[in-house]
Amino acid sequence: MKSDGGDAGLAQNVYECLSIYDSNSFARDQAGVGGRIAKLVQSCGGEVLASRLWSEQRLAYPIRGHRKGTYWLTYFRVESSKLTAFTRACRLEDDILRSLTLRVDPRLVEALVAHAEGKRLLPHPDEVSSRASDEAGESEDGAADGPWEEDVEEEKNR
Repeated sequence: MKSDGGDAGLAQNVYECLSIYDSNSFARDQAGVGGRIAKLVQSCGGEVLASRLWSEQRLAYPIRGHRKGTYWLTYFRVESSKLTAFTRACRLEDDILRSLTLRVDPRLVEALVAHAEGKRLLPHPDEVSSRASDEAGESEDGAADGPWEEDVEEEKNR
């Protein structure tokens, strides 16, 4: 087994948990209710990487009589053997209507956590297009200065 830190021999994976909280409970105590998943992760010996409000919206169908829910997204690292205890603890929480926990592919961890924290790993598309136009040799008026322009003109004249 591969270990990402912690005790030798124990596999630690990164997980994404999307929880739906009771909107009424969340409105009364945002910090307390929003921090419940983080407390559950820590009680299982895990580490929270990112945790934030996703959205508050009407549910597609009632869950335990609730028609509105508050979605909370959390990324955390925990030993894979502790995941069952975490899932059970989520089910036992009164304010959590539903939760879904998925293992994140290690290649995507950095990008997903950065996105959840509101950071940008890649440049904005406008920045990329301006760099690409600079590299292609476009002039101020948008016309390309590259050698391929002559080939295009020859094709038009044929």
